[in-house]
Amino acid sequence: MKLFDLTGQRVLVTGASSGLGLHFAKTLAAAGARVAIAARRVERLHDVVGELNAQGYEASAFALDVTSRQSVIECMDAIEEELGGLDVVVNNAGVSDTKRVLDYNDRDWHAIVDTNLRGAWMVAQEAARRMVKSGREGSLINITSILASRVGGGVGPYSAAKAGLSQLTRSLALELARYGIRVNSIAPGYIATEINEAFLGSEAGERLRARIPSRRFCCASDLDGALLLLASGAGRGMTGAEIIVDGGHACSGL
Repeated sequence: MKLFDLTGQRVLVTGASSGLGLHFAKTLAAAGARVAIAARRVERLHDVVGELNAQGYEASAFALDVTSRQSVIECMDAIEEELGGLDVVVNNAGVSDTKRVLDYNDRDWHAIVDTNLRGAWMVAQEAARRMVKSGREGSLINITSILASRVGGGVGPYSAAKAGLSQLTRSLALELARYGIRVNSIAPGYIATEINEAFLGSEAGERLRARIPSRRFCCASDLDGALLLLASGAGRGMTGAEIIVDGGHACSGL
């Protein structure tokens, strides 16, 4: 077995129109996977598919709103029709906001928790149902955060959702192991993306960087090793695990 090789594997990446999801899709495609990229902003996905196809990789775009059960089902149906099913799912779709706890309203809470936790639950559940029905083994990878276990100001709903997803990963791993379905998670620290690059480059961002033991923010490519390990046969003995990629941020002193 060639470690980290994904040749012929069918992989879904949610929230793949930008940021980490887009990077994950390119990394998995380069490892040989047939990549299904899904997001609400489908128009952006077509550009990504064109780019990957031009490089000789196999990729297809699918519409997906993870907050809608019907959308999840329709997306899975379309993937089965085109690819014949899935072997790996990367639950990456997520949203966040920054407000004081007293300023969040119910709409904010539901938008964040429905996407980051409920959405990941529905995607994982629907994918697992189909894997079990077809007798296929597989790998589910949830993208959590160091905020699932550490506390940061202004991100209460996001932290709660990611903490829930971290525990859900272990629950799914326990119940799905008998079917040969592995469920693990990656917990990134602060990674520079188009969403947060302005903040990370600000004075506040510099103060945050100074508290990281390595004194650096990670970049998207720092997640490649963990992603390929969990997606490929190299990680076949791992389930219920969480890999932290944060430059030592989560173990920094108080």
